[in-house]
Amino acid sequence: MTTVEQTNHSSVDEAPMSHRQILIVFSGLMLGLFLAALDQSVVSTALPTIAGDFHGLDRLTWVVTAYLLTSTASAPLYGKISDLYGRKNIFQFAIVLFLAASALAGLSQNMNELIIFRGFQGLGAGGLMVISMSIVGDIVPPADRGRYQGYFGAVWGVASIAGPLIGGFLVQSISWRWIFYINLPCGIAALIVTTIVLRDRGERRKHSVDYLGALLLVAGVSALLLLTTLGGSPDGYGFPWLSWQIIAMGVSGVGLVALFVLRELKAPEPIVPMYLFRKRVFTASNGAGFILGFAMFGAIIYLPVYLQVVKGVSPTMSGLDLLPLMVGLLLASIISGLVIARRGRYKIFPILGSGITTIAMGLLGLFRPDTGYLEISAFLFVLGVGIGLVIQVLVLAVQNGVAYKDLGTATSLSNFFRSMGGAFGTAILGAVLTDRLDGNLLAALPTQAKPYVHRIAQAIVGSPASLKRLPPVWHEGAVQAYVHSIDTLFLVSVPITFLALVCSVLLPEIKLRSTVGTHQREGASLSEEAGGSLEVPLELSPSDGMLI
Repeated sequence: MTTVEQTNHSSVDEAPMSHRQILIVFSGLMLGLFLAALDQSVVSTALPTIAGDFHGLDRLTWVVTAYLLTSTASAPLYGKISDLYGRKNIFQFAIVLFLAASALAGLSQNMNELIIFRGFQGLGAGGLMVISMSIVGDIVPPADRGRYQGYFGAVWGVASIAGPLIGGFLVQSISWRWIFYINLPCGIAALIVTTIVLRDRGERRKHSVDYLGALLLVAGVSALLLLTTLGGSPDGYGFPWLSWQIIAMGVSGVGLVALFVLRELKAPEPIVPMYLFRKRVFTASNGAGFILGFAMFGAIIYLPVYLQVVKGVSPTMSGLDLLPLMVGLLLASIISGLVIARRGRYKIFPILGSGITTIAMGLLGLFRPDTGYLEISAFLFVLGVGIGLVIQVLVLAVQNGVAYKDLGTATSLSNFFRSMGGAFGTAILGAVLTDRLDGNLLAALPTQAKPYVHRIAQAIVGSPASLKRLPPVWHEGAVQAYVHSIDTLFLVSVPITFLALVCSVLLPEIKLRSTVGTHQREGASLSEEAGGSLEVPLELSPSDGMLI
């Protein structure tokens, strides 16, 4: 008979928190999540100004990539460590690291310093995103989590869309350095709130951290992300796709990830327990999350550039023009959460969300230089609705489908795959855009402008406002070339997001638990605990937390 290994869950099975207590804890968690999500997008409208000040156009993408790389690679480590040591102290460590790196980023004197400190910011942000969502799993049962997930969806939406708006306002009104300094008061407030109201509800246990596995994971992920960032550009810090440097990164990345998997199969306390991948709810959710992260970050990063280049708006206005996306995301996230809490069913929302996102990408591919603001707003609203219906629901499905002892790890891996998708999406879609832009500029510009194609392409990416100084015919050609290039970017995203729809259809629907922690009777099977709907392998090893 398959039974649950008996453990002491007294600290987890204590009396449930009241709605008011949960909201107080959520205030600190949402501040931390807001900071991490904000800094993924706040630099987008400031990048041209930063690149101009530091004369670093050739390293521009590194300001974004360094953050995504470190936040992505560190996510699984935070999840595992919080499962072993408790959430509160690790969460507060992440806040302090993030704040220190933010202050140093604001004080940067050159592009290299900024890139390094953005990397440390990402290390802190990885913990903020992962542990905040894991703590929710500690204090709110899955059956009730829908009513609260709207808050997290709202924070994510506000931060993602308000980032370009806040960044643009600060760049124009004060200095780009304040996009980092603004983190300090919010972070200190989050530190105070969590110190006062947050308590660890999980019990610490004996542990053995898999340092070798952690090293292999970070090295392998970093190599693959560097490949996507540096590949395809022979200028500056990049290399041609078939260069020995790119091939070496690819071989190293794949090899290190393979070694990591082999290590995790044998490690007594694996960073990423391989048995999680036997759960269809885990693999389907994370597959959809990776794909949607790929498309979502590509859209959010490059849409402000479209508005600045084609519509000639300021960085602040380019952020403001993304508000319809935020409104759609907020409404969809809140409504889906309330419906899930009432009905106890969630599968329909990832299916609808993935399908709507696919349609939205196709609509964005219809942009033209004369596309009106009403049409742009409608398309962005549709994209926001699609994203809002699926992102938080995938995390809920994963948390509900794994044992409590793996809650932090599973939650961190959900964030890992979505962030990994975002990092690959930013790099690969950026490469698509750059490749198409060079060719389209050659076709659209008059003959006398063709010797300056490369400089015009750099201006489009690095300083859209400078395009206004071009002769009218050159400017019109540059705008036409950019629109055709970004249309290709969005159309390439359509079949990619369709794969997320396929993953969502394959997602099993497991009855939402009505308790926090495991709360399982000794001798009760997991299939009984899940209302008979949870897929359980016929044979489970002791490493799965089960006794056969």
